Amino acid sequence: MTFIQAIILAIIEGITEFLPVSSTGHMIIGSSIMGIQQDEFVKLFTVAIQFGAILSVLVLYFKRFFKTIDFYLKLIVAFIPAAVFGVLFSDKIDELLESPMTVAISLVAGGIVLLFIDKVFNKNTEDNADNIKYPTAFIIGLFQCMAMIPGVSRSAATIIGGMSQKLTRKAAAEFSFFLAVPTMFAATAKKMYDFYKDHGASFSGEQIKLLAVGNVVAFIVALIAIKSFITFLTKYGFKVFGIYRIIVGLIIIALLMSGHPLSIL
Repeated sequence: MTFIQAIILAIIEGITEFLPVSSTGHMIIGSSIMGIQQDEFVKLFTVAIQFGAILSVLVLYFKRFFKTIDFYLKLIVAFIPAAVFGVLFSDKIDELLESPMTVAISLVAGGIVLLFIDKVFNKNTEDNADNIKYPTAFIIGLFQCMAMIPGVSRSAATIIGGMSQKLTRKAAAEFSFFLAVPTMFAATAKKMYDFYKDHGASFSGEQIKLLAVGNVVAFIVALIAIKSFITFLTKYGFKVFGIYRIIVGLIIIALLMSGHPLSIL
């Protein structure tokens, strides 16, 4: 992986982490298009730079993270399902990270859901993410587990989970952002530990630079993307994202079924 490729992947991550289009899926496709070999470090990189993106949540919602202990307890409750599933199915998840076809199918399936989600939950009234109950937090956490399939989108899964519990689009999106912090921190820490353990040595100087550049770029781009997404989502809903997912997914499926390797670089 070159530094230019790392920057491109980080831009993709920053834009898509909080959109319901699957950041991991887009980075897998981006890696395939750029011809990046899917070795252990590349798999680590695609997870680790998500940490840079979620740091933007801490900056933009700084005051929300210093309110009550209850806020953190709800995040822990919502985080538990993903933590359990992540440990139990870690190897299988890694296998799926190598499959553009899995991403494409998930994009299409998720896109179809997003076409109708606004009409299904058009009477939600709870507009404050701080008011959710513990059972609601846990249910949202269960929805988050679906995002372990590349292409599903953690953001889409958790926002839909929140809307299924009477949260408005805005409130569901904000809780999804908050939940990203412990989830992606844990995912990044685990990936780095596994990489260190399996290789029996620390990261090389170039790998450290790639991770640093990737996280900084993802952080900056995500700062812009979050505010834009909240404004767009509140005004227009999910339909545009559903159409986008379906189009991209179908194009990828068509290319893969025709024998196209996706790599163009």
